[in-house]
Amino acid sequence: MPTDMSQAKQPVSAMLTGPYGHPFHPMLVTVPIGAWVTSLVFDVGSCIVDDPAFLSRGALWLIAVGVLGALAAATVGFLDLLSIPVGTAAQRTALIHMSLMLVVTLAFAGNFWWRATSGTDGTVGAGQLCLTVVSLIVLTVAGALGGKLAYRYGVRVVDEATQAEGFERRD
Repeated sequence: MPTDMSQAKQPVSAMLTGPYGHPFHPMLVTVPIGAWVTSLVFDVGSCIVDDPAFLSRGALWLIAVGVLGALAAATVGFLDLLSIPVGTAAQRTALIHMSLMLVVTLAFAGNFWWRATSGTDGTVGAGQLCLTVVSLIVLTVAGALGGKLAYRYGVRVVDEATQAEGFERRD
């Protein structure tokens, strides 16, 4: 295995980013993804029900939870980025992934501010709904790049010899 590849598999700090084979970043990203997707479900639901206020208020707080979760995931993800050798395809992919995720997080933070200061009667505006949808589309692209880092380039994934342990038969 090339030295560059094994470097990207090791944690910068096991305490902060998770031990070898158990990175924290993929676990933490489930919080903002789940919160933001659910906020869209609440937004759509608020357009259907007779009393939309409780759903739009729920979407507002889901967006906030997502932003806070994204900041935690970004902190750990940035530390993982530091383990990727400079000038590699993996590093370029990671930088694009990080940049897109920062855009998404800022878009949702702006969406939260817009909703919190708009003083509406409980309905979600078309612009706010569109911002959520566009942000989720960009999130999907960024997530695919994160998957490429793990599944194609093996960033923070254990080496094949360690993986093979799971397929040894014990008769």
